[in-house]
Amino acid sequence: MKQQNIPLEELLPASGGSRFKLTLLASKRALELADGAKLMVERISEKPLDNAIQEIFAGKVRAKKTKDLKA
Repeated sequence: MKQQNIPLEELLPASGGSRFKLTLLASKRALELADGAKLMVERISEKPLDNAIQEIFAGKVRAKKTKDLKA
């Protein structure tokens, strides 16, 4: 698979629309891949972050939904 530029708007649904959560999701998954986790999509790069973003785009990785905390 050839590496592609994926628009941010197409990645945001995986994080509930939050750019902050998307950043955390991608970085956490990239660290897992760097530590030897199995890829859930075809490898597109030697860089774990590129592969993590591709997994998010493919719908294989999503942020967990959390309940709002009440004070």
